Amino acid sequence: MAAASPMASQLKSSFTSSITRGLISPKGISGAPFRPTYQVIQPINGDPFIGSLETPVTSSPLIAWYLSNLPAYRTAVNPLLRGIEVGLAHGFLLVGPFVKTGPLRNTPYAGTAGSLAAGGLVVILSICLTIYGISSFKEGEPSTAPGLTLTGRKKDPDQLQTADGWAKFTGGFFFGGISGVTWAYFLLYVLDLPYFVK
Repeated sequence: MAAASPMASQLKSSFTSSITRGLISPKGISGAPFRPTYQVIQPINGDPFIGSLETPVTSSPLIAWYLSNLPAYRTAVNPLLRGIEVGLAHGFLLVGPFVKTGPLRNTPYAGTAGSLAAGGLVVILSICLTIYGISSFKEGEPSTAPGLTLTGRKKDPDQLQTADGWAKFTGGFFFGGISGVTWAYFLLYVLDLPYFVK
């Protein structure tokens, strides 16, 4: 067998010396001694098959309290009332962007046109919610929501995850959205209060 070329033996010796040097005293990117880091993001409950990660933010009690008080996660509340709450918030906040950035923003009709456009968007969103409910939930089937928590505690399945519950949520969203748009128009243009930006 032919002897290895000098270049190959030189590469081999530099490779092995760099490996052993790296194993003896590992260095960080800056050349400083390597310090071990601790894992702060890990699978929830230590189970990687759940498909959710536990981070310092998501496992914070403040964040958990905030998320559990959003209407989508308050399972003890009737889906109709949850839909009204979500619709009121969306309808009330949609008027401003349509008034300020709509095509009639520099005319005396900006408030009316923006409110009508916001009401139109609420109607479109309600139709989209209806289509989603029809395609996702079958009439008369039980809730698709889990009946167990991640810790194994039993709970009542969320009624929003049924055809009837989703229909109630959609109706509540439509009613709440139109009510929010009407309330915003009333505050801005009927009461004519002295707002700084109008």
